[in-house]
Amino acid sequence: MKTFLTQFFTWWNSQTLGTRLHTWRYGKKVGQDETGNVYYEGGVDSEGRTRRWVIYRNYSEASAIPPGWHGWIHHRVDVAPPSDDYKPRDWQKSHQPNLTGTPAAYRPKGSVLTNQHRPQVTGDYDAWTPGS
Repeated sequence: MKTFLTQFFTWWNSQTLGTRLHTWRYGKKVGQDETGNVYYEGGVDSEGRTRRWVIYRNYSEASAIPPGWHGWIHHRVDVAPPSDDYKPRDWQKSHQPNLTGTPAAYRPKGSVLTNQHRPQVTGDYDAWTPGS
């Protein structure tokens, strides 16, 4: 019952009731990534392409989609990662959650949320003025 209520009243918890109905009616499961997000396709969008979407395992966070699935969901590649034996490149990093608004967020020196002082201005910058 709790799952139903969160899906009915919130959009950030996995999927809404409307998305659940749309997926049940039109969706064909394509695959699942290592974090538990499930990918679907079905129907046609306004540009005539096959519609693709993801049902997130937990909170809806677009940055949680791995690179291979990102390319597929944005129509950059036609073959989904499970059938293409997708291997991430050495330089690709694993997912890091978006920490904005949390205590672990990046705060540069001089931020009002830190006790550090802003670096002193060195005078190496001259502002542009018209006619100079």
